[in-house]
Amino acid sequence: MSEGTSHLIDSHSEGDQDASLHPLALRLREILNLCSKSVKTGDLNESAEAVSKVVDFLNSVSSAAVSDPDSQDSKEKDAVMVLTELMRFISSPSLDQEVIDALSFELPKAVAKFGGVSHKCQELVESLVSHLISTCNPRDMLSVLCDALGSPDKMVLTPAYVVPILTGLSKVFLCIQRRVFEQLKAAVPGILNALKVVSSELDDEEKNSITDLISRVIGIATSMQSASQKLEGRRKEELNALLGLFVLQIMALLSRGMTNELQVQSCVPLVVQLSRFLPVCGLSYIGLITGCDIDAFTNSVCGEDSDDDYASCFSYVKHGGALTVIWGYTYDEVSKAAEEDLAGVKDKLCSSKTKTWEAVGMLKYILSSVDQPWLLKKHAIDFLLCIMDRNTSQNCIDDHTDCLIYMPSLFSSIKAIEMVIIYAPDAELRKNAFSALKRVLADIPSYQRFDILKGLLTNNNFPSMIAILLDLVREEMRKDIEIIKVENTADKSTPFWSADVLEFVELVLKPPKGGPPSLPEDSDAVLSALNLYRFILISESTGKTNYTGVLSENTLRRAYMEWLLPLRTLVTGIMAENEKDYCQLAFDIVCGLNPIELVLYRCIELIEDKLKNPA
Repeated sequence: MSEGTSHLIDSHSEGDQDASLHPLALRLREILNLCSKSVKTGDLNESAEAVSKVVDFLNSVSSAAVSDPDSQDSKEKDAVMVLTELMRFISSPSLDQEVIDALSFELPKAVAKFGGVSHKCQELVESLVSHLISTCNPRDMLSVLCDALGSPDKMVLTPAYVVPILTGLSKVFLCIQRRVFEQLKAAVPGILNALKVVSSELDDEEKNSITDLISRVIGIATSMQSASQKLEGRRKEELNALLGLFVLQIMALLSRGMTNELQVQSCVPLVVQLSRFLPVCGLSYIGLITGCDIDAFTNSVCGEDSDDDYASCFSYVKHGGALTVIWGYTYDEVSKAAEEDLAGVKDKLCSSKTKTWEAVGMLKYILSSVDQPWLLKKHAIDFLLCIMDRNTSQNCIDDHTDCLIYMPSLFSSIKAIEMVIIYAPDAELRKNAFSALKRVLADIPSYQRFDILKGLLTNNNFPSMIAILLDLVREEMRKDIEIIKVENTADKSTPFWSADVLEFVELVLKPPKGGPPSLPEDSDAVLSALNLYRFILISESTGKTNYTGVLSENTLRRAYMEWLLPLRTLVTGIMAENEKDYCQLAFDIVCGLNPIELVLYRCIELIEDKLKNPA
């Protein structure tokens, strides 16, 4: 009998006499003795039925203890009594191994349900599972414990149920002697999927349970590291890659659902522990923030032809990779645990445009996630600003790299930054996110920048965001026209001074769904579209150019008849209706439409003047 088992049984020595007389203990003893006899007969059906009776009895006791909070103390005593009796039975030196083996296939799942009764019960459960691991075949116990984690019953799959099984897995991992990588690889999905389910089901009051869960999973990672040290060559590399992906997935799950700074800071010690695995696995911050290490490890573990079911258990490794770097950027103790120099990482990113773009692409996994806390998103934006803060004349080692392959990733990253601008709870974060958006756009070549802005505008349901994007288009045009003037050439090399830009105006003033825009809902977007159109009209007129075709008679008449006059009718109607009302809402509507009315009439005047006096 192990020292831990003896200690737990001794702690209940005062109740030994009661245990022998307690009806539940007597009933369990009777069922276990019958089970022992049935197993020894060698009849498989009789043996299975006997084990089933043991499980049914344990389930009835655990269900009663968990479901009846009004008599918690008495039910806990019953549970402790039953678990103690069960421990006495399976740890008896006279018990045949074949009986223990028969029970071992069902007991872990049955006793784990007692974990939610009390801390004392959880200790007994862990001791029971540990004893089974020490006396039964490790490969069988690995399969049994993984099966216990795969319970489809979400009412059962709670932290109290999972914790003893995770502890058992960390011990059984160390007992595996043959085909270590293959067996650990087969076990990992069940562990991660259970952790994902349990962590997603926790309410605010149970968030502290995630700390205990992650601590146990870190124990599994430690066992994987110990197992790796016994291997050599390719298998060692593969197990280190598996461990690396495992750690990144845990990092992402740990960071989910935190709602305040206190919760974030409470997780720092766990992040420090997880970060210590990075150098062991061969993971670096630069490889994580660019995604290179993650892709290499995923290919090593999953393989290019691996089925989607296995790869799905690592669905958050890219989130975890980005988060790992942001945790290190935020807390010095984390980067020290990872043996990383953040200054060197930032220098490498700034010296390579493609690495910068890869980092921006990885940060979207944090910024677009609804599960990640705003504090980490804030630090992700700060990090993004930091790596984009390079002199535009700085020599990048790969300026001539084909940028087209990075555009889809950059587009989705900018969309993620948009979400921060729209939903961030504080003004400073929204301001910094807007600065980040502008810097990322400015880092992209002009033709691709134009295409991205077009995509952002045509896939947007937020009037205020559309207004911001239209203002960015106008700023791009202003900078380009200054360059054209300085160079004194009519040969413009910019996509912004083209007929395509008028599509942005039409998108707002004549929406694809038909009719004029909705007011006052779309006021911000409408005002920005009018300002953009006025800017183009005035710039082309004063410069005696027509790059956009805005001064062509057909284009002028179309804008006049299809964009501006219907909008004037709408605005004047709303203004007249609300000027008669003296409520605050009506006053706000009128005030909001005043700037639109002013710019609208100015645009109409400019068109009428051009139509009367064509150049």
